[in-house]
Amino acid sequence: MSAHYDAIVLGAGAAGLMCAARAGQRGKRVLVLEKADKPGKKILISGGGRCNFTNLGTGPANYLSANPHFAKSALARYTSRDFLTLVERYDIAWHEKTLGQLFCDGSAKQIVAMLLDECAKRDVTVRCGEEVASVTQDGGFTVTTQGGTYRADALVIATGGPSIPKMGASGFAYDLARQFGLKVVEPRPALVPLTLGGDEVLFREISGVATPVVASAGKGTFPEAALFTHRGLSGPAILQVSSYWKPGDAVAIDFLPDVSGDWLIDAKRDTPRATLRSILRDHLPDRLADILDERIGLPTELGNAPDKLLRAAQERLKRWTFHPNGTEGFAKAEVTIGGISTTELSSKTMEAKRVPGLHVIGEAVDVTGWLGGYNFQWAWASGVAAGDAL
Repeated sequence: MSAHYDAIVLGAGAAGLMCAARAGQRGKRVLVLEKADKPGKKILISGGGRCNFTNLGTGPANYLSANPHFAKSALARYTSRDFLTLVERYDIAWHEKTLGQLFCDGSAKQIVAMLLDECAKRDVTVRCGEEVASVTQDGGFTVTTQGGTYRADALVIATGGPSIPKMGASGFAYDLARQFGLKVVEPRPALVPLTLGGDEVLFREISGVATPVVASAGKGTFPEAALFTHRGLSGPAILQVSSYWKPGDAVAIDFLPDVSGDWLIDAKRDTPRATLRSILRDHLPDRLADILDERIGLPTELGNAPDKLLRAAQERLKRWTFHPNGTEGFAKAEVTIGGISTTELSSKTMEAKRVPGLHVIGEAVDVTGWLGGYNFQWAWASGVAAGDAL
């Protein structure tokens, strides 16, 4: 099979489908090639199957990139409100969970169906089960799969990063970028659980315990829940700081974000016979309170503890440092940090500066959002930027 199109989009995920629909809307003849057996697989599993499709608070500050300014253009031209308007046009019921996160009331399948309908209305062809064997440039672009050979004037890389390989994710986008001479920022797992070793292994004993905290690593600080696991640390706060964490760094956790000042000294004055364990149990899950009490090792009753020791305990509980020995890797990472360098791309069109007609969008680009719908908004916005330029 051989056919010619205005544009070929590699990848039928969030960014690829949005780009194709947008280009189709402009009258372009577009082909989407997807190696999986169906489109939108990552969309379908997101948000517990309900798809956290955007965040009302989206802005450039919610993204990590070697160039923190790169995402500004696309995000400003296609906002979370713009995508919400599309969702509402399809009568998809939604709700705001917390922190501006928007989810479908029903199923993530509704978002995939909406994108496919947008493509169908524009006569966009979506072909699944088409794994790319080769891509060449010869005036235009020729893509060969086991299903045939396809030609187009423009090519869009929308195959994502290597996070969640069980869904078929891979580093294909980077291989293709290097083929065309584009630089790649070393990819690493992001929004990923952290693992603990050494004497911190004992925290694995409280696997399943979760509590609200403020977690910090590098330049990232997030007030959400932390979860102890059989391998280390997870939960929204930990996933968020994992994007800022690098091997060798510490992760600091404020276990008592709602208390301040000399609260232990006040407790000593008011209830001198109380123990640190009993005080902590008033604020934290029992098993966590017990293990923190054991590690701090105060005398049995607060009344017997010097103020100096109580202040040290206060400070430690407000900034408890863990030293992760790694992450759970791309297998458990929701997204990828790094990717095709933004120095190679136009922030307005997502086109490669040195390869006319080649565009890169979505997770394949070195732009990574926080947890909470931000990565989907980057997919929509970068997809629109490229789709409008094809």
